[in-house]
Amino acid sequence: MLTSRRHLLSGVAASAAFAGFSRFAAAAGYPADIQADSYASEVAGYGPLRTDPFGVFDLPEGFSYTVISRAGDRMSDGLVTPYKMDGMGCFRLDNDRVVLVRNHELAPEDVDYGAAGVSQRLANQVDAARVYDRDQDGRLLTGGTTTLVYDLRKRTLESSFLSLAGTSKNCAGGVTPWGSWLSCEETTQPAGIQPNGRGVLKSHGWVFEVPSAARGPVEPRPILGLGRFRHEATCNDPRTGVVYLTEDDGDGYGLFYRFLPEDRTDLHKGGRLQALGFADNREYGDSRNWDQTDWRVGDWRKVFWVDLDGTDNPDETLRARGHAKGAAWFARGEGIFFGRDELYFTCTIGGPNRKGQIMRYRPSPQEGKPGERDDPGRLQLFVEPTDPKVMDMADNIAVSPWGHLFVCEDKVGENSVNYLRAVTPQGKVYTVGRQAAPGASDVGANTETAGVCFSPDGTTLFLNVYWPGLTLAITGPWGRLQT
Repeated sequence: MLTSRRHLLSGVAASAAFAGFSRFAAAAGYPADIQADSYASEVAGYGPLRTDPFGVFDLPEGFSYTVISRAGDRMSDGLVTPYKMDGMGCFRLDNDRVVLVRNHELAPEDVDYGAAGVSQRLANQVDAARVYDRDQDGRLLTGGTTTLVYDLRKRTLESSFLSLAGTSKNCAGGVTPWGSWLSCEETTQPAGIQPNGRGVLKSHGWVFEVPSAARGPVEPRPILGLGRFRHEATCNDPRTGVVYLTEDDGDGYGLFYRFLPEDRTDLHKGGRLQALGFADNREYGDSRNWDQTDWRVGDWRKVFWVDLDGTDNPDETLRARGHAKGAAWFARGEGIFFGRDELYFTCTIGGPNRKGQIMRYRPSPQEGKPGERDDPGRLQLFVEPTDPKVMDMADNIAVSPWGHLFVCEDKVGENSVNYLRAVTPQGKVYTVGRQAAPGASDVGANTETAGVCFSPDGTTLFLNVYWPGLTLAITGPWGRLQT
């Protein structure tokens, strides 16, 4: 393993957590949860959590996880599994196997945590023609994606390798109907040397496409039409080809976007980027419920869409210009996922107590066409928790094969504990799992849950532990749900 002691998990997540083990909670008969007052559920779900003796992830009785990938391990291509595992998508390969494409939210300063290893000693093994960018010293930027091939039946990792190289802070993204992953950069770092003396050669803040069929680094081409901003995640409406995008601006002043492509299977051919506004308040739209709480949970609002120009955004004015034209503010847009005829997205610091919101959008039957003026899309405030024990700071999301929304939490801070939650179609929340290792005061050591996605057959839930980086495959009696 090309790493040093300072790069490993510390404290409660001991070295046993990295042993590639499986654990079976029901068979072991572990004692009832010792922190029962630390979470709450509005419906029974799968029952109370059981404490994981290995200190990685607590699950209900009958469920088990397998650690299938861990930061610092060698991959099949000889490179090192990168750290900071974030958003992820799952694709069917054949009857037994799936492909996972996984983001790594590594910044330019994370020079030792990428696929080239400590001191980038393996950098010469990465095809230079497939590297998007480098820092001012010529070192590879360590963000990007890795791809994993996993056998569902054998519960084994078949291969893993670097699939996007030289990008920065790849946070989340989204799967496309044609079998690729859109990987989003959550940064707008410009080309050139910054005041801190560090710099990069190219601008960042783009979306890159990674086909699930790729078996090595892809050509890193930014999709210019999707704009340059602090991208978080995407989803595609398979009926219309419209791409929806969230913006994690950090301060709670972001927009919600859609892209109307010229060619729904080739986003490089361009299209129109727009931002959502509220039809009942075209001058100053605000979804956040920070100062006003007249938008209640369950309420729907008709929307309109604002055309945006200058989407290459060299001066980082896109969201301000969009809002000036009537686009609504959203409080740190995060995960997004298209379900059955509608999509959901999270706003991590929305709501009166800034504990987060989940929005539900139903497109117009004439979405993106002139007829939508008379029959517009509608946005609902779907979830806005008042009790942080029920849900706190929702982030990555995925709709399960049975229609429930699975939600990762992303709380940062000393002793923060992040949960995996789920939401019924009626908006009721229940708890599915919990990271057993609390967060540290160092943001870089945050242990958020991330990358939630399901295998197409519905048997396996995949989940990332962000820092230092674990990918889990979770199985169990999914049909035992009580609502």
